[in-house]
Amino acid sequence: MEPIRLTQFARGGGCACKIPAGELEQIVAGLQGLAHPPGAQVLVGLDDGDDAAAVQIEGGVAIVSTSDFFTPVVDDPYDWGRIAAANALSDVYAMGGTPLMAINLVAWPREALPTELLREVLRGGLDVATEAGCPVLGGHSIDAPEPIYGMAVTGTADPDRLMRNDAAEAGLPISLTKPLGVGVLNNRHKSTGEVSQEAIASMVALNRDASQAALAAGVRAATDVTGFGLLGHLYKMCRASGVAARIDASAVPYVDGTRQALAAGHVPGGSRRNLDWVRTHLAADGVSEDELILLADAQTSGGLLVVGEVPGAPVVGQTLPAGSLGDGILVEVV
Repeated sequence: MEPIRLTQFARGGGCACKIPAGELEQIVAGLQGLAHPPGAQVLVGLDDGDDAAAVQIEGGVAIVSTSDFFTPVVDDPYDWGRIAAANALSDVYAMGGTPLMAINLVAWPREALPTELLREVLRGGLDVATEAGCPVLGGHSIDAPEPIYGMAVTGTADPDRLMRNDAAEAGLPISLTKPLGVGVLNNRHKSTGEVSQEAIASMVALNRDASQAALAAGVRAATDVTGFGLLGHLYKMCRASGVAARIDASAVPYVDGTRQALAAGHVPGGSRRNLDWVRTHLAADGVSEDELILLADAQTSGGLLVVGEVPGAPVVGQTLPAGSLGDGILVEVV
């Protein structure tokens, strides 16, 4: 029998299958700024589109809550489970939190795919959660046309040390803790079956150490780079914080094979939508369209984009005062 290719059972794949950022913001616009229930100690809510929600409970602890799921990003079910778990846990790390528990979120086309594959997906998720010290305590599943897997994760954090996307200040370096490029490499995998072990290794790697290093360095602003690409997530951070940013394209690291995959035309539709979304707030004179596509590439389980320096992570740019790049321009690529 021919091996089952999970990526062929879904229109999209990984975080590239997100609802486009501009469309999503229109959907939730009427829900932002609503009054919270009396007594609710909300620290981070919907307003700035941060990585996770956070509330303070009795005793001064912040509870961090998030969920993340997507269609298959690779054909191997165990690897898909590992990637999805690392991606879901990343939202807690991006806030400076520690994962406390997780529950599985599953949709599975029972008549099209054997449940043995689903067991492998769940095993992959469990192994990565175990590596993170985060127990997986059940979940919820449905029968659906496309396979979907992810997790809802609850964590804890120090409310005074939360890393937020509205806390960036001007005049600081910007660091990136994982290379870009997994979007185009995953798109090549879906199209051709060619596997990038470097991309898989990057996606399954936890952002735990980067988060702890950022906290130790006193970082107050960070986000993880996922479906909206580096440019999209940086734009959201600049907008929420009231600053601008300059990115040095030559300093941005990429997974081996990324540029070859781009040259062969393996660009996710989500990456092009990301670039279109930020373009009116972007200055990039002399920078090629290919370079901008890579900077907007829809990542799955990407690294942390940190306002500050993280040991071992390249500095890829700096924050600037609002308005310093021109009217309405929040991000410049040089």
